[in-house]
Amino acid sequence: MPLKFPQFRTRRDEYPPDLWTKCPSCEETLFNKQLEKALRVCPSCGHHFRLGAEARLEQLLDGGTFQERDAGLVSRDPLGFVDQKPYPDRVAAAQVATGLRDAAIWGEGRIEGTRVAILAMDFGFMGGSMGAVVGEKVTRAAESALAERIPLIVVSASGGARMQEGTLALMQLAKTMAAIERLKAAGVPYISLLSDPTTGGVFASYAAVGDVNLAEPNALIGFAGARVNAGTIAQELPPGFQRAEFLFSHGFVDRVVARAELKKELAALLRYLEPVDDLVGLEIESGNGSNGGGGFRPLSFLSSLADRMLPEAEPPTEAEPAPRNGDHATAPPLAAAPPTPTPPEEPARG
Repeated sequence: MPLKFPQFRTRRDEYPPDLWTKCPSCEETLFNKQLEKALRVCPSCGHHFRLGAEARLEQLLDGGTFQERDAGLVSRDPLGFVDQKPYPDRVAAAQVATGLRDAAIWGEGRIEGTRVAILAMDFGFMGGSMGAVVGEKVTRAAESALAERIPLIVVSASGGARMQEGTLALMQLAKTMAAIERLKAAGVPYISLLSDPTTGGVFASYAAVGDVNLAEPNALIGFAGARVNAGTIAQELPPGFQRAEFLFSHGFVDRVVARAELKKELAALLRYLEPVDDLVGLEIESGNGSNGGGGFRPLSFLSSLADRMLPEAEPPTEAEPAPRNGDHATAPPLAAAPPTPTPPEEPARG
C-alpha cells in the first residue's frame, strides 16, 4: 500500500496588503493591527506614517464630541478639465477609495473639554489638493471660530492647489488668508499642525501662519520641491532640507511633536491661548474695537506702515497766485534811494 506524505504549501514571498505594512525607513514588516494601535507610528524607528482625516480627528478629539459641518460640499468641473481621464472621474475614484467627498473634513469638537473648530486634510484624496471645496471649508471653519469665539485648529496634509480647477484653486489662497486674518484681528487663537506632506499652495497660505505652528517628526514641509530649489539656486541643498526638524532649527516651526503627544500638546496650548475678550485696541472694521467683529484692512495697514517708515516732509510754502489774463502784474516796490546830502551853507559876508 503506497504511503501518502503530507503536502505543505509553498512559502509565499508576498502577503496581503491588508495584513502587513513595510516601514519605508527601517524596512521592517509591521502587522497592521499593531500599527493602528500605535497610531501608525513604527515601533522600531519611530517613522510616522500618513494618517487619514477621520483617524486624525479620532486621535485628537475627545470621544463622541465631533460634529461635522458642511459634509455635503462636492467639487464641480467648471473647466471641463481632462488629462488622462476626466476630472469628475478622478473625484469619483478618490471618493470610492477614501470614503470622503473631498480632501478635508471640518467641524466642532472638544480637546480635553475645550471647545474648538477643527479641520483635517486627507492626503489620500487626490494628494490632499486644495480646490474650491477645501478652500470653502477652511474659510467656513475660520468664520465659525470667529463667530463662536473658539480656537481654530487646522491639520494640513497636502501637495498644494488642485490643478484640475486652475485659477479657481489658486483663488483659495487669498480667500483662506482673508478669513484667517479676520480671525487673528479679533484675537481668536489659530493653531496650525503640519503633517507629512505640507507643500505648495497650502503651505504658502494658511498652513504656515498659525499663532503656533506644530509639525510631526520628519514631515516634508515646503513650497517647491527640493530639486526645483536646488536647480534655482544652483547649489547643493543642506541635509534634512524641508524636513520638520530643519524648519524648526531655522524658526519656521515652533515645535516638533510626536504623534502620541499631540493631544496633550494641543490641550496645553489651548489653556494658554484663550480668545481675547476685550477687543479695545485691535484694528477691526470700525477702527476702535467697538463692534466686536474682526476685519483685516490691508490698505489701512500699508498706509500706517508707510507713515511710520517715510520721513516727514516739510509743508510746502504758499505760492503767490499767477496773474490772470488781462491783469497787469505789479512789480514789487523798489527800495527807496538814500537821501542826497546837501552842502553846508556859506556864512554871509558883511
